[in-house]
Amino acid sequence: MGENKRSFNEKAIVVEQLTKNFEVTDRKPGFLGSLRSIIAPVKKSIRALKSVSFTIDQGELVGFIGPNGAGKTTTLKVLSGLLYPTSGFVQVLGFDPWSRRPEYLKQISLVMGQKNQLWWDLPAVDTFELNKAIYEIPDKRYKDTLAELTEILEVKKLLSTQVRRLSLGQRMRLELVAALLHQPKVLFLDEPTIGLDVVAQERVRDFIFDYNRRYNATLMLTSHNMDDLIDLTKRVIVIYKGEILFDGNLKELVGQFAKEKIIKVYLSGEADVKKFAEIGKVKRYSYPQAILSVAREATPMAAAELLQNFPVADLTIEEEPIEDIIRRVFRGEMVKKKT
Repeated sequence: MGENKRSFNEKAIVVEQLTKNFEVTDRKPGFLGSLRSIIAPVKKSIRALKSVSFTIDQGELVGFIGPNGAGKTTTLKVLSGLLYPTSGFVQVLGFDPWSRRPEYLKQISLVMGQKNQLWWDLPAVDTFELNKAIYEIPDKRYKDTLAELTEILEVKKLLSTQVRRLSLGQRMRLELVAALLHQPKVLFLDEPTIGLDVVAQERVRDFIFDYNRRYNATLMLTSHNMDDLIDLTKRVIVIYKGEILFDGNLKELVGQFAKEKIIKVYLSGEADVKKFAEIGKVKRYSYPQAILSVAREATPMAAAELLQNFPVADLTIEEEPIEDIIRRVFRGEMVKKKT
């Protein structure tokens, strides 16, 4: 028990057997169904998280991904102290998040791409001044941090502009400033680039990477944007229906979950594309190159058939692109492996 405690203290985030149930009213369709749900409501329990376990080291930038409804946001809300777990052990920076002690809240921040903390009818600088008071940020540190963040995110000229007059990309960058003024050691980012144009996405990604490196901050990032994951994260945790399916290096996703391999063939002479289709799925054929996808277990046989029956000048076998694997994650096509 003592050894576990020491190892936990070395981690920024520790989650052990985390379970979260929600009690909801079972509503039947139609007027009578709605009436019954008011007069004699029937409650049912939904398990949003099912014995979730993982640890994250200080300074790690981890992608937390899965399809909609998988449990990503629920997990981040528990870690930030907004939700109380049904059972399990959770520790962030040595604190129980749901106790919401000031010493803890001053070291974390939660940024949700679809939620705003900036006051809509006021300039962003007014929200920053409020956060300065809430987090008890000393004057000099506040001024230095504000100057640094606004310069990096290119929003200095927007501080006095009414928030409602800003574009979505401008608002999102100012939301990041508001979330980081107190220089949190742990940052939870829930879809930080959602709805942003390509240029704004790139600016936000560059900033997240720089903040992680500069402050050795621990970041958990949820996103449906593949560029966010590929550009920023090395490690990903995949959650599906409240359970962890994968936790490891992003590139290992391919090795563990890829169902197919890609065979690229360069020909020395013309070939019948229909014959390629007998060996695998033809992804592209433009002489002299043909690209096929085949089942992983059938790859050696498919390669042998190609070499034997076609005028092959060169042949390479590759893994599925990581983008295809992540796309399958978002569609909920990952299946938990039996142990």
